Amino acid sequence: MLIGLLRYAQVMEQQKQDSVLNMMGLCSGWLCAAGLSMVGNFQVDFAKVLHYVGAILAFPTSLLFVCVQTILTYRLAKTHTHCRTAHLRLTLSLLALITLVLGGVFFPQDSFTLQHSAAVCEWLFVITVLLFYGTFAVEFRLVSAHTLVVLIQRGQQQGLSQNECKQERA
Repeated sequence: MLIGLLRYAQVMEQQKQDSVLNMMGLCSGWLCAAGLSMVGNFQVDFAKVLHYVGAILAFPTSLLFVCVQTILTYRLAKTHTHCRTAHLRLTLSLLALITLVLGGVFFPQDSFTLQHSAAVCEWLFVITVLLFYGTFAVEFRLVSAHTLVVLIQRGQQQGLSQNECKQERA
């Protein structure tokens, strides 16, 4: 959740405005975190339904998160280094997509070997997404107090506009 929030604030600071794509990245990151929490807290041996609901929530939303962040990286790229980071993120996003699709194809099969292949694909997917998160390390070193101030100011502006809408309805 923290990575999603920091990335949201960082993109908002760089774009000088809030975008639907950035908000989608924040929401998908938080949904992914909720799903991962369910997967981790409800083991398949004891709470199979909750474990699978968490997996259904976590895996697609994490793929959505990495795709949205890749698009945002390309949109914000200003230097050659930023373009290389965007290309790396695109490669990791495609690898995540391939492993998720293969895992989804192998999982429902009755074959012992294919179900184990699905588990390997799931782990490769998770490792790929974690490597993707690792690419934020370079950018997060630039997070400053100003980045957090931008986030707080934006939150206050949204709170004010919601209060204005409530007053207009009354």
